[in-house]
Amino acid sequence: MKQLRIIARDATSPQAKGPRTVAHVCNDIGGWSKGFVLAVSRRWHEPEAAYRAWHRWRSGNDFGLGAVQLVRVKPDIWVANMVGQRGIRTGSGGPPIRYDAVRRCLDALAGHTLELGASVHMPRIGCEVAGGTWARIEPLITTALCVQDVDVTVYDR
Repeated sequence: MKQLRIIARDATSPQAKGPRTVAHVCNDIGGWSKGFVLAVSRRWHEPEAAYRAWHRWRSGNDFGLGAVQLVRVKPDIWVANMVGQRGIRTGSGGPPIRYDAVRRCLDALAGHTLELGASVHMPRIGCEVAGGTWARIEPLITTALCVQDVDVTVYDR
């Protein structure tokens, strides 16, 4: 089992050699305007464009909670748009984060990264705009990725 590594850097500049996947959590309503997605868009334009098209044409694809879209941004870097939050606001159902959807996303991500031979890089997914807690997210990452021997680096700003 690989150990989850936490470093103080920018997750859009993954610190590793070889294929890398930058993973983050998106919402299920097509919004791309707050949180880590802004840093992603400053670095690469493809993930936002792909996410918006994925949402726009959702009746003919797998867009929805638990789905993952891999977008290649460089020959050896992909961005994983992971739909793990319902909407964008805290309401009577609690914060937007949906832990079960995040778990399904991470399970799918594990398959993709093992196929690519890639490491995974991410901020503390689901813990800012989505309103989740790291105490609930970290075990999901460990179970889905680290146990599968995927190298995972979490970046704190």
